[in-house]
Amino acid sequence: MSEVTSASTLQMDFMTLLVEQLKNQNPLEPMNSDDMTAQLAQFSELQQLELANNNLEGLSTSFSDVLQATTRNYANSLIGKTVTFFADNPETGLLEERKGVVDSTFNDVESGETLLGVSSGEGEDVQEFTLGLGAVILVEN
Repeated sequence: MSEVTSASTLQMDFMTLLVEQLKNQNPLEPMNSDDMTAQLAQFSELQQLELANNNLEGLSTSFSDVLQATTRNYANSLIGKTVTFFADNPETGLLEERKGVVDSTFNDVESGETLLGVSSGEGEDVQEFTLGLGAVILVEN
């Protein structure tokens, strides 16, 4: 697989080649300057596209970081609140609506997803659930 070359490198190579062509051209048959101008304009456009692409990559990374921080902050704001979600009933195997209190938040190491630790039930019937934020269908104070 060949190495990707930047527009600046290509433009410098082109300029070096152009200077050599100008040095060695036949004075009775000079080069067509229209072709040279068109090629220089194309290199300029390529440089601008390369710069725009680099800027977009930086914005994408920044946006991702902001989104991740916002998601963590939202999850942390749910600690102590009652949430409604659906969970499997072990006796029937069917999904049922459950309510529980958010005890903790943490990030899944593998997926990077922000998860909630939720306690549901009372006394000896307390069950612990781990939920993604998308599983929460209602939040109550």
